[in-house]
Amino acid sequence: MEQDLSQLFEEIGKSFDVCFEPLDIEDTHFEILSIQNMREHLDKMLARHAIKNPLHDLPLWAKVWPGSFVLGRLLRKYQPEGRTLLELGGGCGILSLVASRYDFARIVTSDINEDALRFARANVLHNHLEERITVCRLDVSAPSPEHSNFPSFDLIAASELLYLKELHKPLLKFLGGHLKSDGTALFCTDYARRQSHFAKLAAKYFDCKEGHIGVKSQNAEGEEERRLYTITILQHKSEH
Repeated sequence: MEQDLSQLFEEIGKSFDVCFEPLDIEDTHFEILSIQNMREHLDKMLARHAIKNPLHDLPLWAKVWPGSFVLGRLLRKYQPEGRTLLELGGGCGILSLVASRYDFARIVTSDINEDALRFARANVLHNHLEERITVCRLDVSAPSPEHSNFPSFDLIAASELLYLKELHKPLLKFLGGHLKSDGTALFCTDYARRQSHFAKLAAKYFDCKEGHIGVKSQNAEGEEERRLYTITILQHKSEH
């Protein structure tokens, strides 16, 4: 972490009105950097014609997605003690914060959006997790020399990433090179945004399983709703 929190907060404040808000996960208390007056922020983006592609231009990375908690709970079943975890498309790093409650030897959260990386670094620093979580820029769709030096991981996980169909092939190629031979990749996707194409493609290269988990969460109005998530689990094919 090359910046201290005060410098990072000042830098973020040039673009966003932010504050830290509480986030309690079972017996652990976190504080998460949140954009205030989101509607006003979006209005300003519209006014300067900054939204060309909503999926890429809107600050979706700042949202606390329920899928991160679904996936976080699932990680406990994969004996995290002493193992390594890579979070792909981590946004502000919620899944990695959840995973920090377990005894992973190393956690890396990654994204390609510079604002998302700043928020993730701020969350890590503010919650005093810099010794447990590393934040880095990683673009699996654009192989670079850095990829060859990037380590392999016991677990690779991502929440709400598979809706980007153009990412499927490069993602599988990345997993082939950076998921340990006995490792597991886990993906959580809201059932409404699932892409059946990914599992069919993944089955050519990995042992692939899919299942569904239903959870209760609150919508933007604070009303309770039940959502269904698709869980996709990949492991290297067994050698016979």
